Amino acid sequence: MTGTLTPRWRAVGLQGAGRGVGGGCSPGGPSVGEVRYARAVGSSVGEGAPVVPALARESGSRTSGRRPGKRAVLFGVTVLLAAVFTYLAVRGVNWHKAWRALERCDAWWLVPAMVAFTVQTVLRGMRWRSLFAPGRRPPRRPVMAATMIGYLFNNIMPARAGEAARVVALSQSTTAPAAEIVGTVVVERAYDVLSILIIYFCASPWLPHESWSGAAAIFAGVVAAALAIVIWVLAVHGDRPLRFIVRPLGRLPGLTPERVEREAATLAEGLSGLREHRVAVEALAWSLAAWMTASLWAWLVLLAFQPTFGFGAGVLVTVAIGLSNLIPSPPAAVGVFEAAGVAALAAYHVSESAALPYALVLHVSNFVPLVVVGAITLRYAAKQPRLKGRGATYT
Repeated sequence: MTGTLTPRWRAVGLQGAGRGVGGGCSPGGPSVGEVRYARAVGSSVGEGAPVVPALARESGSRTSGRRPGKRAVLFGVTVLLAAVFTYLAVRGVNWHKAWRALERCDAWWLVPAMVAFTVQTVLRGMRWRSLFAPGRRPPRRPVMAATMIGYLFNNIMPARAGEAARVVALSQSTTAPAAEIVGTVVVERAYDVLSILIIYFCASPWLPHESWSGAAAIFAGVVAAALAIVIWVLAVHGDRPLRFIVRPLGRLPGLTPERVEREAATLAEGLSGLREHRVAVEALAWSLAAWMTASLWAWLVLLAFQPTFGFGAGVLVTVAIGLSNLIPSPPAAVGVFEAAGVAALAAYHVSESAALPYALVLHVSNFVPLVVVGAITLRYAAKQPRLKGRGATYT
């Protein structure tokens, strides 16, 4: 796995709760979050990165006596979230009735459902590519490969770690600067929220009204206002606000004001989806198409259990699951995904015993293909040579 996903800075032999970069990508090396500093790949120890002697002299006994670090806290929060949402999903379930509902499932509906799932996955990859400024867009193949690698890590690691994984994957397989890629990932999350809310409020006349719809309206207003402010600031002032925000970073060791200014300008390129009308319209079209196709996938799976339900039920399930993704969740959103699906079907007076099997099958039909294809993509990408150029040339 060291071929493509090894970051440009490789972790070297320090333990501790950490701020290191990508150590977990190297087999046999420190796992993610176990390092304090890094060195360039191929360089000798201490070359190209500041060495902190005090950290290097830390003994194992001193480390073992520390209070739990960030990893322990993250693990605890992950377990707690999974437990809470799993409880919400399974409370009131009659397991005998749930098993009977699973046995009566018409599995043939899963065939067109998986076709729809494949299409929406491709649409999401194309949406990400469209967020790069025209003339700076990476090729489609590495974008899709990085997308699948990101989905893999989202499903096996907590807190949406796949977002960082796909940034690393795309930055090493193309000449796109990492700061620009980060900018597109941030903007993509905003388009996800915006698309979900647009679909929900356009479909609301045909959906059952639930108690949480008022909260969704308030949330939509807040998100729309925040996006409007950001778009206005970027349209009027360009990248100057970003330069102002990151300027203090130039005082940190190892960073220069010139480098910080350069990275801020690169990051601004990744925000094209918020400040360039052509990019924004194209990205929103891809995003809406992806979420509507995801609704089709959810509906087709639902027909295997509830053949009389209309397309609106698939839309409501997709909206609920999409909004649940905003919660920092455990790997594969275990528990969170199921609780959202059960809550959505409760609006149609579907019991927990009938809704849980559907939510589980829907989740499995999401988890298995993304993990399998993501792992294959990762293995293939690890064998490919890394691009060493750091320019702004795109194809």
